[in-house]
Amino acid sequence: MNEDLKQKLKEAIARFWQSRETQAQKQGTKTGVRDAGARAAVTGGSQMDGFVERDLLEESGLDKPLIFCERYVEIPGWFRPEKKWDLLVVVDGCLIAAIEFKSQVGSFGNNYNNWTEEAVGSGTDLWAAYREGAFKPSARPWLGYVMLLEEAPESTRPVRAQEPHFKVFEEFRSASYAKRYEILLTKLVRERLYDATCFLMSNSIDGPKGYYKEPALELSFSNFVASLTAKAMACKKTQ
Repeated sequence: MNEDLKQKLKEAIARFWQSRETQAQKQGTKTGVRDAGARAAVTGGSQMDGFVERDLLEESGLDKPLIFCERYVEIPGWFRPEKKWDLLVVVDGCLIAAIEFKSQVGSFGNNYNNWTEEAVGSGTDLWAAYREGAFKPSARPWLGYVMLLEEAPESTRPVRAQEPHFKVFEEFRSASYAKRYEILLTKLVRERLYDATCFLMSNSIDGPKGYYKEPALELSFSNFVASLTAKAMACKKTQ
């Protein structure tokens, strides 16, 4: 990863943790009601904004990419009328890319299955809609998924799988929640539900300073960006 991209990623990580702290402090000041525990820091919904980089697309040569986040992010689904993505890239009325940015801090056991089901379902839904011509005249869009997981004892220690009737696949045996996410994100790409995925970990102590780690090279941020910019460059040739 070049130094400029590495610095942008550090800034995004720092912004994530700083945003969580700010939202935790502000949440409930108008209503007088605060969410319980860490939820107060995540209901604001903008912690991952620092990962949105318009420059990455424009530098690849793509002319006038329209990047939507927070507003106008709905596109048709096949199993539902529409689905909100965290970021959409549209050029000349064609869908170029759709990206999900997810994070998890605490509550690892409660949220892991939810994120897994959502990631698989969203990818399946989009490709079914594409197959049925929902995004005409778009060529095949690029689909990406970014997960930032808190690095903590609860996320990195082995977790026992429940097997009351049948044995789980061997790769999940005693896998921590961090390892489970790594397996999930790897399989999402190998099953071609997503073109690229990225797995990052950071902790609440060093994270505000920009600290992060990448547990798997295949799921690195540089690989993710390289795949996205390759898509942008290919689209440039057809403009």
